[in-house]
This record gives sequence, structure tokens and C-alpha cells, in this order.
Amino acid sequence: MRRINYIYFTSIIFCCSCASSYKSYQADKKFSKEQLQQDYTLLRNILEQKHPAIYWYTAKPQMDYYFDSLYNNIADSMTELQFGWKVIAPLTQKIHCGHTTFSMSNNWNRFIRRKHIPSFPLFVKTWADTMVVTANLNKKDTVFKTGTVITAINNVPVKILQQQMFQYLPADGYANNINYIRLSSNFPYFHRNIFGIFKNYRVAFIDSSGASKTAMLPMWIPAPDTVKGQKKRMDSIYENKSRQQRKKERKESYRSLEIDSSLNTATFTLNTFSGGGGRHLRKFIKQTFKKLRRDSIENLIIDLRSNGGGDIDIYALLTRYIRNTPFKVADSAYAAAKSLKPYGQYIHQSFLTNLGLFFLTKKRKDGNFHFGFYERHTYQPKTNHHFNGKVYVLINGPTFSASTLFCHAVKGQQNVILAGEETGGGWHGNSGIMIPDITLPVTKLKVRLPLFRIVQYNHTPKNGRGVAPDIYIPPTVDGVAKSQDRKMLIVKGLIKNGHQ
Repeated sequence: MRRINYIYFTSIIFCCSCASSYKSYQADKKFSKEQLQQDYTLLRNILEQKHPAIYWYTAKPQMDYYFDSLYNNIADSMTELQFGWKVIAPLTQKIHCGHTTFSMSNNWNRFIRRKHIPSFPLFVKTWADTMVVTANLNKKDTVFKTGTVITAINNVPVKILQQQMFQYLPADGYANNINYIRLSSNFPYFHRNIFGIFKNYRVAFIDSSGASKTAMLPMWIPAPDTVKGQKKRMDSIYENKSRQQRKKERKESYRSLEIDSSLNTATFTLNTFSGGGGRHLRKFIKQTFKKLRRDSIENLIIDLRSNGGGDIDIYALLTRYIRNTPFKVADSAYAAAKSLKPYGQYIHQSFLTNLGLFFLTKKRKDGNFHFGFYERHTYQPKTNHHFNGKVYVLINGPTFSASTLFCHAVKGQQNVILAGEETGGGWHGNSGIMIPDITLPVTKLKVRLPLFRIVQYNHTPKNGRGVAPDIYIPPTVDGVAKSQDRKMLIVKGLIKNGHQ
């Protein structure tokens, strides 16, 4: 199982297309040890001085150890990709803040856009100690079909493999359910960036008879015309749609409403609290609850499984239509500093962010700068079109940030049931509100910097977990093999059978 240089392989395959479009950018360029240490030291200083929760889950002595040891890992020159995944990714993971994430430079993202990279050939759904094939890039392979259970890759058992990969992926506290979903969304991408590319992969699996077997899988190499053909197809699809159609599809990707008259049930899918502009989303929420009242809908399914959060005011609006009692956003919400000085030149929109910190926060006795409005303001339940029927909220790992605030605010109410899996967003609290990007001056890598530490209103103890469902609905091998939406099927089954 020989490992192959990722950047070199990519550059060889795509050198022709890159030469004309990105003359000044070299993906395989190596930065000197001193340059990388310069970026790393700057990042450390910013995180230590401006991050409000850097020691929330990792005590300072331990965090200092991680800072020092990863600095010492910069023993030689590295490419942007190597520095990002071998140094910055494990560093941000140690903070245990789901909003503190790293991303590649803008030039890298342009370079890699619409490119198919050689990689591990299988897409998978993974959870707990289970991994199931969902797609195979090697179309001629007849062994690894959808539903095949994988037990090890390159002699590493699935459970250990997951734990190794989690060391490079951020999470709120220890709520790693979001990282199971990340791996499930694009396993070849994460495996490639964390472990590199191998000419062949030794994959242990369970065959259809239940026997344990092992097979050697060659890495997937895209056909020369794959990228060009896909681009033409995408451009053709885009051009054949009117501006109104594209706008409608974009809005529907943010939110949608479906009514099942046979069950007297509405399914309200809300994939964000900010997409499409707050005004449009606010209007849609109001129209939705008006329609529910007009149509006398008795059951409501709110699907937040892809909701990564967004505008706190939008979350609060949705909560007012569901929650029966007054509530606040937070018991505490504070920043570690009043401004981003002296690092403003490295932080996106630092001028506007500094204005917000100056006018919205006030220093308290604890030495922190509190966002008093969210600590003091009490939201009242809606009187018009308040929904009083049965509510099922579908949740899982990507239910994050502001959507976790919503789950906490409605959990325990008599007519509300949370169904699915633990949220990826922290139940006790998280960091957010303002989240500008740091751009490292040499490599141009980006790191998100949440500026406020939020402890939820009437918060639960800090144990590093996400909001727990009232009805736990995990994935199953059979469900994955049949491409079933088990959470939705089970909840609709409960409604049909008159669940109380």
C-alpha cells in the first residue's frame, strides 16, 4: 500500500488547465520552516488573546503543550495543504470549538474547483463503530456495493480509524456526531487529506453471506475528460434555467414547507437561520405559521438536520411560535476583548467588527466584555398563529449553533419531541455571534475566529455533549442499503399511530 504525493499527483494531472488560469499560484509550492512558524506564531497570539473559549474544554497548561508540540512539528518546509492538515487542523481541533475551523486559501479553492482528485474509491455512511458503503467511484467493481459493511481500511479497524480522523476535525466539546456526518458526506476527501493517497487500499468487509473478507482496492483515478465533461453539463443545466427558477431553487434549498393532508401534518424544513437573507426567511416563517393556523394543522415536523445555525434573531422568531413561556438567548454572552487590535489587518472586516464590539459590549467585573442585550432581553411567545399542536423536531450532528439554541429552548415542553441523534452544537453553550476569518499572511490559510462565548439560557451542566433527542433514531445498515430516511419514516409512523 504505497502512499503517493497528493500535490504532485494533482499537479501532474491538471497542469495544463492550471497553467493558463492560475499562473501566479503553485499548489505544490513549499513554504520555508521560518515562514510557517511566522504564520503559526501569529495564529497562536490571536487565539490566545481574542478567542473567548480557548480554555473552555482544554486547560491552559494542556493547550500550551499542544501549541508548543505542533510548533515543533514544523521541522521542515511544507506546502499549503500539508501545513493546513498536518498542523492547523489538529491545533484547532484541540480547542473543541465547532466554530473554530480552518480552510484553504482562496487561491487553493479556485485551483481545486471542479477537479476530481485521485482518492480512496468508496463513499460511506459511518457512525459509532459502523461503516457502510453508499457509493463506489469504481463503477466496474462488483464487490463493494451499497450496503456493504466495511470493518477496516489499511489494517486499521473502523472504530480506531474514526478516532484518528476525529483528531483533525473540530467539534463543540465532545459532540462528535457532527464529525460522523462530515465523514459520511465525503469520506474520500477527508481520508485523502489526513492520510494521503495510496496506490492500493486493503479493505476488510463483510460479504453478503456474513463472512469476513479482505480485498485490495486500487485508488480511483478520474478519466481525463471527467472534469471537462462535468463542467459542460453543469453549465448547460445552469444556462437552461431562468433567473426566476434559479432564485426559487436557491430559496427552497434554505427552507420549504410540505403539507400531508392524510396525516394532517406539515413538514417544515429549515436548513439555515440566515440563508437567503434574514428578511425573506423571516417572512417565510411568519407565512408558514399563518398557513398552519388557517389549515388547522395538528402535527408539525421541523427538520433541522441540515441547519448549521445563523442569525440568532431568526432562531428566536421560530422559538416564539413554538415555546409556551418567555425565554432569553443566553445566561451569558461575552467577548474576551473590546477590539481586534493589534491584529486587525489579518482579520476580515475588522473595522466593522470593532465597531460592533465597541457599541454592543460592556466590561463587567469578571473582566470580560458582555453582550448585554442577549443576556437581558426576554422574548415572549407569539399570540397570533402560535402553534399548539404536536411538534416533532428532527435533529442530528449538523444541527448546530443557533439551531441548538432552538432545540434547548423547546426541549421538555409537553407538546414537543426531539427525534433523531445528538446535535453537533453544544448543549451547555458554544462560541459564535461574530465569527470573522483570520487570514494568515504567508500561506493565506484561513481560520474562523468566534468572538463570543455563549452559555445557554437556563443552561445544562458543561459536559461537552450536544442536545440529546427524546427519541433516539440511529442509522442502520439496512436503512443505508435501502437509502431510507428512517428518522422521517419513524416520526410519520408515530403520528399515524397517534403517538402521545
